[in-house]
Amino acid sequence: MNLIIDVGNSFVKLAIFKNSMLMHKEVVALKLVLKSINILKETHGPKKKAIISSVGKLNKSDVEAIGKSFDVMILDSNVKLPFKNLYATPNTLGVDRIALVCASVDQFPNSNVLIIDSGTCVTYDFVTAKNEYIGGAISPGLRMRYKSLNNLTANLPLLESETPKSIIGNSTNASIHSGVVNGLLKEIDGIIEEYNRKYSDLTVILTGGDANFLSKQLKSSIFANSNFLLEGLNYILQFNLNE
Repeated sequence: MNLIIDVGNSFVKLAIFKNSMLMHKEVVALKLVLKSINILKETHGPKKKAIISSVGKLNKSDVEAIGKSFDVMILDSNVKLPFKNLYATPNTLGVDRIALVCASVDQFPNSNVLIIDSGTCVTYDFVTAKNEYIGGAISPGLRMRYKSLNNLTANLPLLESETPKSIIGNSTNASIHSGVVNGLLKEIDGIIEEYNRKYSDLTVILTGGDANFLSKQLKSSIFANSNFLLEGLNYILQFNLNE
């Protein structure tokens, strides 16, 4: 079994895979990582391999502690990957985006795939049917848009995400929901439309924390998969083990 550790800025996703099958997933606070991993060791049996994807902060001592129990791979730009990276600055490509591209190569081989990750930021990543990663885009995520309106203005409130009842907001709150949510939906639908015009037989994957909220409102045809990044990390680990 493989242990997958995806470190964010505040929380950590832990997952256990048996080959390509997700057996367990949980989200824990950064300070509870070691405690949670020790519990997983006891409840899910021996796990010899682990991969750490860190876009946040995992203490060096924590990494060393994990390394005492597992053969650990740290995901970075030097890890062998199952696609050709044509990004102009490959060393700056985020490990989360690398994992998403790997998942698409594994699950949709020989396909033009656009992966949309709707989290703190919305990232767009495109891989061609020739297995070439070209690049994509980075945009503010849903929560960031709500926070920006509150932080950068004097009187606009900070709201929780809510599906707009109408394109026309009849109050300040309704106007914020319409602007933020409809703005992001139009952005995503518009970008998908642009890719569809340029690339035939396009497959679109939507993942990330806001995937379920957004997928119900998008006009475009998509596959929603909230575990896509974890599946990509597991595939990277398997890919390197088989080399």
